[in-house]
Amino acid sequence: MIRLIVVEPFAQGWAVRQPEVDNAQLFASGAKAEDAALRLGERLAENGLPAEIQIYLRDGALAGRFVCPV
Repeated sequence: MIRLIVVEPFAQGWAVRQPEVDNAQLFASGAKAEDAALRLGERLAENGLPAEIQIYLRDGALAGRFVCPV
């Protein structure tokens, strides 16, 4: 099953969320949040769990989607 990682605006910063995990990671910049999400996706894939990363803009539009295959 593919793991979903979402980067989205949160208050004055950005959040990296996974539906399977209760706690989000918070970042001051979107670039840092995106980098953390990509590294997380790579680590999951290296451990046999494919991941999909979805990145959303402040207006709610989907800005990008990346897949990290095993």
